[in-house]
Amino acid sequence: METRLADIARLTEVIEPEARALGFELVRVKMTGSGEERTLQIMAEDPATGQLVVNQCMELSRRVSDRIDAVEEEGEELVHGAYNLEVSSPGIDRPLTRPKDYAEWAGHEAKISLSEKVDGHRNLTGELVGIEGDMVSIDDNKAGRVSVPLDKIHAAQLVFTDKLLAATRPLDMSGVDDIEELNEEEEAQD
Repeated sequence: METRLADIARLTEVIEPEARALGFELVRVKMTGSGEERTLQIMAEDPATGQLVVNQCMELSRRVSDRIDAVEEEGEELVHGAYNLEVSSPGIDRPLTRPKDYAEWAGHEAKISLSEKVDGHRNLTGELVGIEGDMVSIDDNKAGRVSVPLDKIHAAQLVFTDKLLAATRPLDMSGVDDIEELNEEEEAQD
């Protein structure tokens, strides 16, 4: 039995409070693969940086894993069969999954894939104009300004550019030196 859309909605209901409890915002919950090779992908961000560092990913992974186990021990099967859990940061060329993403990343290049043709177009690439109500606008490189309903967007993602790189806030790398020093101490003790 493959995970249906409704299962993703239920998983999101279970996962989102765990992310919020850590001060993170959930970006996306997605099941990929099939059979024994399935992966539950959770993408979240720290609102202060727009990213997650490794320790934050590990912390969220533990919380989500414990919460899913607790719900399943109560008798509700959230995911049928085996799967891998993957928690990640959205990265610089992040997916656009929430209405606020289209507003926050306006002015940057994006790729939009539509679930059906809108004005003769199925794929759009160009500068993201923004969102007004439920309409997303993009200055497509070929078609010019195109506005599409949010519910017709199958997938959208920022395109890695120098402008995007310059606009992203650098991650807080505090603690990296501590990790390197710890590794050096462990090596010296061996």
